[in-house]
Amino acid sequence: MYQDKTITCQDCGLEFTFTAGEQEFFASHNFDTEPTRCPECRKLKKQARRAPKTFHTTVCSECGKEAVVPFVPTNDKPVYCDACFRAKSGRF
Repeated sequence: MYQDKTITCQDCGLEFTFTAGEQEFFASHNFDTEPTRCPECRKLKKQARRAPKTFHTTVCSECGKEAVVPFVPTNDKPVYCDACFRAKSGRF
């Protein structure tokens, strides 16, 4: 039913094969369009969408030790180090 298809990548201009198996997968997941990027360019585009996490150093509101958190701490809410956060939340 499906046959391998050669497609030109819209980003790098190289040709890639859209295999019969990939076409079947696309159809089974109701994807209406064929890929327009080669696997490498798709991977690069996906990585670019993911923003790297920025960590901030602050002081734990409970014990006073240094705490590293993945958000910008503000003075309106307490911030806890890992140990104090686990103790307060009941996590081990």
